[in-house]
Amino acid sequence: MAIGVVTGMVSEAKLLEGFGYTLVSAGGHAAATRAKTERLIRDGVTGLISFGIAGALDLSLRPGDLVVADAVTLPDGTRVTCDAAWQRKVLEKVPGARVGAVAGSSSAATTAPAKGALYAATGALIVDMESHHVAELARANNLPFIVFRAIADTAQDDLPEAALVGLNEEGRPAIGAVLRSLLRKPWQLPALIRVALRSRAALAALLGGRAALL
Repeated sequence: MAIGVVTGMVSEAKLLEGFGYTLVSAGGHAAATRAKTERLIRDGVTGLISFGIAGALDLSLRPGDLVVADAVTLPDGTRVTCDAAWQRKVLEKVPGARVGAVAGSSSAATTAPAKGALYAATGALIVDMESHHVAELARANNLPFIVFRAIADTAQDDLPEAALVGLNEEGRPAIGAVLRSLLRKPWQLPALIRVALRSRAALAALLGGRAALL
């Protein structure tokens, strides 16, 4: 298979360098994510992976937990099933991973109440900002896809504004935007540090589990 991988952050994509995949990052920006995924398809990929960190919706999930999705719930409520054979192959190599749905969202679920409402509406274990684009375009083009994610923020975590402006459309840190947000609201700093530490735990889990994608 010629596999395309869609991530939010360049740091996530770098974990799969050397795997022979085509990697794109778009910083969680909806239009850029969709355009880059469409380009992967035009360039001839025969399978897609949504890969990276995610936010928990299920209260039992902790930072660093791995999730191999069985389906993606689109923002309109449509459920798109991941490729079952490919998913099983990955799960055989990460038996401790959780299995369940991903709620796709083009805007971040930033508060515990928002995550709770999304969980009640979808029953999904996690939420991210790339998987719904991957699922929708894979379905439209009759391509297999899977989702491989690690938990960063828990279902009870509120995300600070500075964390939401932290990436540009290339998936690289937007340091200027983060600093401007902190200057306006310096009390965000402890929460931003917590986000960074939990994201680091998620990236470490992805590094440990990435061999399952070979």
